[in-house]
Amino acid sequence: MKRVLVTAGGFGIGLAMAHGFDAAGFEVWVTDVDATALDDVPGTWCARVCDAADEAAVAGVMAEAGPLDVLCANAGIAGPTARVEDVALSDWRSCVSVNLEGAFLAAKHGLPAMKAAGRGSVVFTSSTAGIYGYPHRAPYAAAKWAIIGLMKTVAMEAGPFGVRANAICPGAVEGPRMEGVLNREAAAKGMTRDQVYDGYAAGTSMRTFVNASDIADMAVFLGSDEARRVSGQVIAVDGHTENPDPQL
Repeated sequence: MKRVLVTAGGFGIGLAMAHGFDAAGFEVWVTDVDATALDDVPGTWCARVCDAADEAAVAGVMAEAGPLDVLCANAGIAGPTARVEDVALSDWRSCVSVNLEGAFLAAKHGLPAMKAAGRGSVVFTSSTAGIYGYPHRAPYAAAKWAIIGLMKTVAMEAGPFGVRANAICPGAVEGPRMEGVLNREAAAKGMTRDQVYDGYAAGTSMRTFVNASDIADMAVFLGSDEARRVSGQVIAVDGHTENPDPQL
């Protein structure tokens, strides 16, 4: 049985990924910083409380899980919604720590066993903000942009060992976290929540948000044998973003 580990796998995109790999027949490991988020995951999964930015904790879970066939470095937070000059350094560091350092630590401690086994797939969760940038979201956009650079480097270093790396860039994903983003952005821009929502949707060719299951389907594909020659790629699952900041 193939083994996958999903960071921040207790809710949202991470939980959808874990369910997708479960349905594909994988042994599923999930971590989350919030113990309550793991209360309702299936009992057949291996669930561990772990702060994605705590190196000792990440190293411990990776050692316990053993060689992985797929590592989904998914942990992330939305961070503050403010102009660059109004972002507190502490908020910047918190956002970058979870999003970028969390991805780095997952790769750092997950890769050695993959390379030794001569196989594996690392799936990083970036964002369309990591392709285009996004106003009022500087820490998040910077971290997600940097994840793409990290992914490209991992693909180069690990490729000779049979290990692949790719990044998924979700667009606006329906769910509680996005609702928080919409409300904070509405307040920052002097708009209503519905106006911001409509703006996000209007900025895509398909005029739509995406679902967590859409991201999960791509992650399962990237972890599958069908994607055995896909590496170093940045794949947006977003309905095709035309304008990351439409003003309605």
